[in-house]
Amino acid sequence: MSTQSNGEGQPRTRIGVFGGAFDPPHNAHVALAAAALAQLDLQELRIFPTGQAWHKARALTSAEDRLAMTRLAFQDLPGAVIDTREVLRPGPTYTLDTLRELREQSPDVQWVLVMGEDQARALPTWNGWQGILAAAIVSVAHRAPQTGDAARFDASALPGLPAGARFETLELPAMDISATEIRERAARGKNLSALVPPAVARYIDQHHLYRPA
Repeated sequence: MSTQSNGEGQPRTRIGVFGGAFDPPHNAHVALAAAALAQLDLQELRIFPTGQAWHKARALTSAEDRLAMTRLAFQDLPGAVIDTREVLRPGPTYTLDTLRELREQSPDVQWVLVMGEDQARALPTWNGWQGILAAAIVSVAHRAPQTGDAARFDASALPGLPAGARFETLELPAMDISATEIRERAARGKNLSALVPPAVARYIDQHHLYRPA
């Protein structure tokens, strides 16, 4: 993929933005991050553990634990940079606020927001979603299809899609992993080695995370 010009003939720096609760971070998160760095011509990928997640019905594990696990999960991935601003920001975490901060700090950077297809379909429910599309290119990760999968994400089907919205695609292998499943397995004392990076599995075990009170 070619890097876009900044208007003066120089290629623009492209930096990815990948956020999530990471409660816990798992192998599919790491695979998505690696694919983004490999496929999207990014100089780096900023990874943002969510602070106060406005859209989550359940209480998240402490920000301290989620941040520690996120650092462990991505520590061996060159180009991945953990950004703590959402964890440190008071009040609900909104992607639009983060993108505005990033653009103010680095106006010459082309920001690329990386997300899965489920998140992309739900974009119209996000706070200030049209502003998000004005602030960043959205790169949607398409998993290899499995039996019963929904049709691939089609940006043109989003209601109220603003003119000028930019989307890219990112190809991923099929990985049927969910944080909910991992928390449930951890609560039963099951082995997590096939689902999360080894350092994350050790952290969960050592800190007795997701165990019944």
